[in-house]
Amino acid sequence: MKELSKATQATARTTLVTEQGKSWQSPFVFLAIASIVMSVTFAGWMAMLNNFVIEQAAFTGAEIGILQSLREIPGFLAFTAIFVLLVFTEQVFALISLCLLSIGVAITGLFPSIYGLYATTVLMSIGFHYYETINTSLSLQWFKKAEAPVKLGQLMSIKSAASLICYGLIWLGFSVFSASYQVMYIFFGLSGLLLTICLAVAMPKFPMEHVQHKKIILRKRYSLYYLLTFLAGARRQIFVVFAGFLMVEKFGYSVQEITLLYMINHLINFFLAPKIGAWIAKVGERKALTLEYLGLITVFIGYALVESADVAAVLYVIDHLFFAMAIALKTYFQKIADPKDIAATAGVSFSINHIAAVVIPATFGLIWLYDHSLVFYAGAFFALLSLAASQFVNTAKLAPSS
Repeated sequence: MKELSKATQATARTTLVTEQGKSWQSPFVFLAIASIVMSVTFAGWMAMLNNFVIEQAAFTGAEIGILQSLREIPGFLAFTAIFVLLVFTEQVFALISLCLLSIGVAITGLFPSIYGLYATTVLMSIGFHYYETINTSLSLQWFKKAEAPVKLGQLMSIKSAASLICYGLIWLGFSVFSASYQVMYIFFGLSGLLLTICLAVAMPKFPMEHVQHKKIILRKRYSLYYLLTFLAGARRQIFVVFAGFLMVEKFGYSVQEITLLYMINHLINFFLAPKIGAWIAKVGERKALTLEYLGLITVFIGYALVESADVAAVLYVIDHLFFAMAIALKTYFQKIADPKDIAATAGVSFSINHIAAVVIPATFGLIWLYDHSLVFYAGAFFALLSLAASQFVNTAKLAPSS
């Protein structure tokens, strides 16, 4: 009875906020603006990274692998977010994380050396990974199960639009204004910081319907979700670290050309992500994940064999498109989870996602020096394991979504 009373009070407070506040002061708008900050800062950092480290810090596959492994250490430690929530609410923690991300991006260009880039990358990564952990938790708590796939698809579309604008500015900056890396990094970092401050000032505190556990939680019934999350982390690192590096090192893509590829990716996702979210809601998580993993097996084998710069670009675009289907993994967890476990499990699962991510970039960076195709064959193998595991996904017997 006491828990029911608390839930009723939380619902009443949410209604009061909606009635008294302005129409745009809603959890969805908060997450949408926060997603814009994350996209503008991180997309800017990532789009220029490969060219920046090769041109100004003389990176090889070994150094980029180490840098990316260091970048993933905060992700591996994402479970510590649950302890930070003993001090801050999730909404405040999200804002702090965005500030750290923005500052890290702003100062990246000021330290064009191996150790300087390692340091700024870790700072940026702390903000990025804590924000992504809290973002997952907030979205799964604020959105009802029936609407979550569509809402997550809409947020992905907004992120793509923000990234698209970011890449357009990068292309203009280098092609028209001959801007330096330093100026571009400062511009995107400060833009993110100012937007985060505006978000903190403009938005009210949104109540949570369920009080979250403030401890590390591991449950047997989440085992399949943990496994799929681990494999997703392994696959994603191969794409994030080595697909872009392949484009620059093997095929000689310039920063403008890489940016144009990113723009194509996000333009497609801008239109398709909401439709993919609605499709997942219709067909279910297992079918969506099956299609995703079959496609990724094909793409990774393609990366291993490709000898044409144009074909490599097509693979890169297709690869990015499959990321939108990762919505299905989040909504699968939402359907099987105890509502009070969401924050704690978001941190734990993010750490599980990054177990392989800490090891793979540095290890596979050395393999890259021997034969880059082996790196992508490994990606196909991880996708095959994911395909096999996804066949056990079953939400049919769960209680109706609320």
